[in-house]
Amino acid sequence: MLIDGELVPSSSGRVFDNLNPATEEIIGEVADGTLADADLAIAAARRAFDTTDWSTNHELRARALLQLQDALESERDLFRQELIDETGMPRSLVGSAHLDATLEDGLRYPVGLIRDFAWERELAPVDKAGRAVARRVRKEAVGVVGAIVPWNVPLEVTLHKLGQALATGNTVVLKPAPDTPFNATRLARLVAHKTDIPAGVLNVVTSSDHLIGEALVTDPRVDMISFTGSTATGRRIAEKAAPTLKRLFLELGGKSAHILLDDADLDVQVPLAARWVTAHAGQGCHLPTRLLAPRTRYDEIVARVAAEMEQIPYGDPNDPEVHMGPVISTRQHERVLGYLRIGQDEGARLVTGGRRPAHLDKGYFIEPTVFADVDNAMRIAQEEIFGPVLAVIPYDDEDDAVRIANDSPYGLAGNISSTDPERALRVANRLRVGVARINSADPYAADAPFGGYKQSGLGRQNGIEGFEQYLQTKTLGLPGDVR
Repeated sequence: MLIDGELVPSSSGRVFDNLNPATEEIIGEVADGTLADADLAIAAARRAFDTTDWSTNHELRARALLQLQDALESERDLFRQELIDETGMPRSLVGSAHLDATLEDGLRYPVGLIRDFAWERELAPVDKAGRAVARRVRKEAVGVVGAIVPWNVPLEVTLHKLGQALATGNTVVLKPAPDTPFNATRLARLVAHKTDIPAGVLNVVTSSDHLIGEALVTDPRVDMISFTGSTATGRRIAEKAAPTLKRLFLELGGKSAHILLDDADLDVQVPLAARWVTAHAGQGCHLPTRLLAPRTRYDEIVARVAAEMEQIPYGDPNDPEVHMGPVISTRQHERVLGYLRIGQDEGARLVTGGRRPAHLDKGYFIEPTVFADVDNAMRIAQEEIFGPVLAVIPYDDEDDAVRIANDSPYGLAGNISSTDPERALRVANRLRVGVARINSADPYAADAPFGGYKQSGLGRQNGIEGFEQYLQTKTLGLPGDVR
């Protein structure tokens, strides 16, 4: 772990195993941090914020984060293999969607904002009882940020959190998921050995104990929680943070819809629908897991998407031809299999998949699965499964499609497919979602705000909107002759 600038073991001396979900083998051990370790990390972050110039020294922040960028680049291939081993994400996706894309702009974009952002702005002076008052609005760091990271895309989320939180002058205690800790401990070593980031500015506490995250949420020395994960956990964080009125960024779950309009190019969009929902074994909060098909073409679409799902290459994530690996753990494996039973019990028609693959006796694999004749009120249409499961739902007309897509407690993302982009845009503008992709055009990057409506969360990751959520606003009134 990294606490107050030092790489340290757990104060208890304990470690826990890190498992490869594709083989179920132990790939190593990591320090099992305690509440006492979390307390030391919080104290270090508080001290670094209150007693160093990190929050005000723009040049230092830019230099140190670019040093971290160089350090990450120097171990890119080590990160790549480590991420494959601990997340089960296939090599093809680690390259395109996780590691390489994030290294392109995850730190560089917020470093650029250190230079370009309007840290202060002048308001027009006002007259107060005959006295001129100059006015200024100033942006300042929030303080100590507790960053809690999920297991599905851990390095991507970590770097986007750290890039913005550190570039804005905050100090951070990072709590990685116990399922995927190695990318965070590698990051900690690089910070300690290859950057000028002052002691205590970034602390990394690994632990198998989820109460470490709760300690960050309840501690009054922590000013903000930046959390990515499930909606259920997000609700608990909101409840536990209420007594201290912490600022919260919560990027939570989703049950996104992919609307195939009646003029969609099925030759293009049906294969994409299958690849979207099986990416990383369906373990993505934004993935379109509900496929809305026009009733006039419903049987054709069900048959075509099932055929595509049966052709998805899955298995060993080290194989560059593989598109889908395992789910993360035995717990998640059992959870997804439970939803497959629920879907059948509710009356949905299992078209393909629905089992553990017979030819893979190791690893937490699940066959790519399609349910048809799904009513949007069913649990498999309303609840986040986080597995390679597609629910195909019929609709009558465009208004009906929009109604079904919006009939969800979530509002993270959605896809709209049509040969008429303007028509698709009109539908996109009617969806209550934070991200809308027309013909599968994905806008995600460090400069694009990402987050959701409704129970998909509070706030935004990335973009100017994400940068500003790590800042406080101070309004200054000065005598009119002060410059």
